[in-house]
Amino acid sequence: MSDPADLSGPVSGWLSESGIEHALPLTLTRVGVGQSNLTYAVTDATGAPDRRWILRRPPLGHLLASAHDVAREARILTALQDSDVPVPRVFGVWTADGVPMVLMEFVDGLVLDREDVVAGVSEPTRHAVGLAIARALAPVHAVDLDKTGLVDLASHKPYAERQLKRWTTQWQHSKTRESADLDTLTARLASAIPEQRELTLVHGDFHMRNVIVSPADGSVASVLDWELCTLGDPLADVGTLLAYWPAADEAGQGLLSFSTLPGFPDREEMAAAYLDASGRDGSALAFWHALGLWKIAIIAEGVLRRVQDEPRNRAAAFAPTTEQIDSLIAKALRTLT
Repeated sequence: MSDPADLSGPVSGWLSESGIEHALPLTLTRVGVGQSNLTYAVTDATGAPDRRWILRRPPLGHLLASAHDVAREARILTALQDSDVPVPRVFGVWTADGVPMVLMEFVDGLVLDREDVVAGVSEPTRHAVGLAIARALAPVHAVDLDKTGLVDLASHKPYAERQLKRWTTQWQHSKTRESADLDTLTARLASAIPEQRELTLVHGDFHMRNVIVSPADGSVASVLDWELCTLGDPLADVGTLLAYWPAADEAGQGLLSFSTLPGFPDREEMAAAYLDASGRDGSALAFWHALGLWKIAIIAEGVLRRVQDEPRNRAAAFAPTTEQIDSLIAKALRTLT
């Protein structure tokens, strides 16, 4: 079922199974600018604020092995319900035409994924948002893996090596062209891997668009999009956050985030906020920042490939361009110097 209207009947049945009152007809609307799993807001006929839900499903077309596993994402969200990490409640995982779909709670707040939304946030609140996002990683990395049952979520082998192997394979399967610079960057990362000193839960794709924040004080109301969650080095998440946080004189606004707009803290402030909240040492952050840029470039290449193969996967914003992807690779090479 690729048309949201076709899902109204199944979603109504799933709401009934969960004991959730709703009035027909339901309306499903594509939300977010994410280019990976497809996300829909579900509203019932009353239009009441407490009659809204979220539906997640994999993208259309051919999928790479292990990618876009919404059932795994639902397992992680459920495991985190009683932790200090704010996440939406999951009502269940169902299938429609053999495709797994997750129905979850709608969390009110702002997702800063469009410039018009960010423009409505005051500069002091933007600054608070940035610091709150950085600090929100500390409880993610403090999750008790045994208590939550996530200790077997992924391999316990050294994380950087695993990431290099996995994403090199993803590049080979999703690339739209050859890139000598990407090959050079991959080799340099492999030769610069820092020692891993601990193993924690790692979100895997942590950035401004993957959290819901309060418009009042900028606090983080919910952390979203756990499909790349794994076990590994906690500084990897910080590197990803920094990679998605371009400065005003750098390329990346819109593709990465709107951190270049006035008010947002710079990367140094972001890193300091996390290190202060977590008590960790940040001496290896340049490596993880570069690896984050490398991974984003490969993810963007996969998005470009999926949109070329199936235009219906294009989100509300835009597909990345080859030039934007190449700029990320070049930035990563400079960061690793």
